[in-house]
Amino acid sequence: MKIASKSLIIVALAIICVLVAVTAPYFLGHLWISGTSKQKSILVLSGAGLMNPVNELIDMYEEREGVNVEVDYGGSGEEFSKLSMGIGDVFIPGAYYYMEIAIENGYVIPETVMNITLHIPVIAVPKGNPKNIGGLEDLLKPGVRLAIANPKAAAIGKVARKIFEKNGLDDELMEKYERGEMVEAPTANQLLLYVATGQVDAAIIWEDMVTWAQSKEKVEIIEIPREMNIIKTIPAAVTVYAK
Repeated sequence: MKIASKSLIIVALAIICVLVAVTAPYFLGHLWISGTSKQKSILVLSGAGLMNPVNELIDMYEEREGVNVEVDYGGSGEEFSKLSMGIGDVFIPGAYYYMEIAIENGYVIPETVMNITLHIPVIAVPKGNPKNIGGLEDLLKPGVRLAIANPKAAAIGKVARKIFEKNGLDDELMEKYERGEMVEAPTANQLLLYVATGQVDAAIIWEDMVTWAQSKEKVEIIEIPREMNIIKTIPAAVTVYAK
């Protein structure tokens, strides 16, 4: 059953708060017990598509705990690369794939991993849907300018390509790219900007992004039928560097 976007954000905030509260001793103890540092700080590595709920969480947590929380937003691949270099206290990628690799490589504490919400891909179009796009096949029509995130940089890019492959449309997608009618974006945020400013006719983004200020009254969504879609589970975990 699909959950409304606002509900997803509320659920994400609530469960992330629990995660941070429960696992706080992992990365706060050495700052508070030692008494040698006045600057208590947590660094979160987060997928760019989760910016709004994570920003709300930060405001809530900083006010409650008096701890400075810094966030590095970017494509999930980019954030994973930073994690692999020993950076970050909390890791929140845009797809479980990156968390699995983080666990395999010993970058996060396995017992702190929690599934916090679902990420549902949708088709975003400019207000009014000028190209009358109704589904995936319409995205591949000649003359329709399509934006998809770089699969090596952002989780939504990898998922978008898998959706086309799942529905037997990957060859048509490649033809569109060769015609110069498809552009790649480094982050989910850039996809939203392309649609909101009319630079493209459509993009595949995460559903909850339509609640962002950048998209209000500028972007509409077309749902992808569940049997055609690939819905992702979003995890969060404390990193081993936070010890």
